[in-house]
Amino acid sequence: MIPQQWSPPCGNQCTQKYAALMQIPWRVFCKKGCDADGESWEECLDECKEICYKDPVLKDQQWSAYIDRSPGSDKYSEECFFACVSGCGYKFNTPPEEVNKVRPNRPPKPPPVSKKPASPPVEPKQTTEDVPGTSA
Repeated sequence: MIPQQWSPPCGNQCTQKYAALMQIPWRVFCKKGCDADGESWEECLDECKEICYKDPVLKDQQWSAYIDRSPGSDKYSEECFFACVSGCGYKFNTPPEEVNKVRPNRPPKPPPVSKKPASPPVEPKQTTEDVPGTSA
């Protein structure tokens, strides 16, 4: 058995697509798409959304999103999603044109609230009455 036959074809395609050393995390998420339990393309895409985006773990507790084990920042989540979708495409032999059309349907985060710039601290004025005239 030659090394290329040690892993399933879907995993091999992920390895080839994300071969660069800096792309190892995306290769992992691509292989998660290959290994997804969904029986259809749509179910596989749903699993990619679950894997790659932080959602509250406890109902109605937004802070509990930090417990979730997804990649984190929006950019990483998006990269994870596209890698996972690639894996789903390999698993279901979906044409690359259709795979490239898939976009996450996550609502954009609201823009950060801008704070007014703080005014510089005001130095107290010293008068001659405050400064002793002689030393003790």
